[in-house]
Amino acid sequence: MKKWTVLLAAAAVFPGGAAWPADALVLQSDFGVKDAAVASMKGVAVSVSPDLEIYDLTHEVPAYNIWEASLRLVQAAEYWPRGTVFVSVVDPGVGTARKSVVLKTKSGHYFVSPDNGSLTAVAEKLGVAAVREIDEASNRLANSEQSYTFHGRDVYAYTGARLAAGVITFAEVGRELPAEVLSIPYQKARIHQGRVYGNIEILDPQFGNIWTNIDRETFKELKLNPGDTVSIEISNGDDFVFTQTLPYFPTFGRVPVGKPLLYLNSLNNVSLAINQGNYSETFHIQSGASWNIRIEK
Repeated sequence: MKKWTVLLAAAAVFPGGAAWPADALVLQSDFGVKDAAVASMKGVAVSVSPDLEIYDLTHEVPAYNIWEASLRLVQAAEYWPRGTVFVSVVDPGVGTARKSVVLKTKSGHYFVSPDNGSLTAVAEKLGVAAVREIDEASNRLANSEQSYTFHGRDVYAYTGARLAAGVITFAEVGRELPAEVLSIPYQKARIHQGRVYGNIEILDPQFGNIWTNIDRETFKELKLNPGDTVSIEISNGDDFVFTQTLPYFPTFGRVPVGKPLLYLNSLNNVSLAINQGNYSETFHIQSGASWNIRIEK
């Protein structure tokens, strides 16, 4: 029986988000796909277990961008079944004293990553159940001890595959650490004196839309109806960048082509776009922990 047949049958037996019985490993990195780095990680994983189901989240995180790695993980993770193992390798400190960890979230997902801020968003949104430091004496690819710059292959893919395939349990990853991970500070969504404040988390890279962390419930405090206009102010740290007045609508086609709007994206967060245009490029807006937005009627 093909494995996909088994998975489809299992879906009927394990409804409602229960852990699926198949092995699933999801990979993320800033490696790109121009060389053999990603294929090497997959080769290590398949060598652990040829039955592993391996998926790519993305390998196009901008180089060294720990913040974006954190956001891409949380965008995808909650849509995967409990028990899924994610390996995230955006590791500018590779070979240094930063810890290599596996985070188990309260949602029942596992994240294998350097503890360098890459787990900020999943820890915050999905909750921290436990954290273990990877014991490289037992959870490292054989004969890789003299390799110091490719922990994604030698430590993270190897450990993630062993965990996903059931070769090791979570307890066998290594010693338990305090139930916390390194977190990148940023502006939380809030409302104050009729103004909503938040962070510009990330861009929609294909279309240039601006995605913020201002959730639907916070945004509702402005008591807007579709077609109402708002004023926005964007800053990067202490530097003012941009201001604009634009309408709020639920979807792009409610404004003419080439015109901007504010809308709620697929994650139910406030976003900015140009209908059939690129907001980020047009107005020179970027994203990250230091990029903030203020909205008012």
